[in-house]
Amino acid sequence: MSHEPTFQEIVSTLKQERDELALKMHLAGAEAKQEWEGLRGKLDSLLASYDPARTAATESAGKVGDAMKSVANEIKEGFQRIRQAL
Repeated sequence: MSHEPTFQEIVSTLKQERDELALKMHLAGAEAKQEWEGLRGKLDSLLASYDPARTAATESAGKVGDAMKSVANEIKEGFQRIRQAL
C-alpha cells in the first residue's frame, strides 16, 4: 500500500531541501544560482499562500490544492536539477 504524502509533508520536505541546498549554493555556478533565486521566490510565494489556502472554503480547496501541488512539484524538480548540477 503506497502512502501519498500530504501537502503539509510536501511543504516540509521542500523547506528541508531548500535549507540543504542553500548551504551548497556558494559553490554553484551562475546558472544554478539564477535558477535557485527563481525557485526560492516561487517557494516563498507558495509558503505565503499555503495557510490561507488551507483554510479556504472546501468548494475551491481541491482546485487550489491541485494548483499548489503543481507549483510544489515544479519547485521539487528545480531543486533536483540544481542538486544534479552541484
